[in-house]
Amino acid sequence: MRSPLQNRVTPSGELVAADARGTVFGNRGGRFHDPATRTVGRRRWASRQWIVCVLEFRNRRRAVWGDGYTELFFLDEVTALAAGHRPCFECRRSDAVSFAEAFAAGSGRTMRLRAPEMDAVLHAQRLDGRAKRRHAADVAALPAGAVIEIGEQAFALGEDRLLPWSLGGYGPSLPRPAGGPAVVVTPPATIAALAAGYRPIWHPSATVA
Repeated sequence: MRSPLQNRVTPSGELVAADARGTVFGNRGGRFHDPATRTVGRRRWASRQWIVCVLEFRNRRRAVWGDGYTELFFLDEVTALAAGHRPCFECRRSDAVSFAEAFAAGSGRTMRLRAPEMDAVLHAQRLDGRAKRRHAADVAALPAGAVIEIGEQAFALGEDRLLPWSLGGYGPSLPRPAGGPAVVVTPPATIAALAAGYRPIWHPSATVA
């Protein structure tokens, strides 16, 4: 039996091997795996274009971790956004436009940024060298869909619930704290887009109300 590839993405952007496939997939601008061994080295992206896609589009079929780009899989879009990805303008055109409009509104811009411009902003906010960049905020100011860390555990925020994240789905929800400092994994520009009205895809296990 073939072992799972190191292509599942955590909210912190780490690549791990797991049997669960996830509900969305994406890539990081090209290929950074070795197609002969189907493994990755130190590189974790090929360019600034980190996108999140739907699993099925126009009946296309791909050989995962073949000669093309490095396919990555996420529990849901909330996870992908936390890791620093954005919606794809090809397979998710409507969602990508909505995200771009919310991205602009959240940053006080009157004009939508082009995809490469958003990618430049997100790349600076998602990485600290090769490591994931975290940000500080008051949990009361964070929108639903943001991901925070408490200790070693990632939690997604619903409207009034706190959802513990795992590769297989969300655990039983907890009451959301009314306020206090939080370690935020989701990039600030994406937080602003969520606050401006963008609604991401959630895993079926999520209880967000």
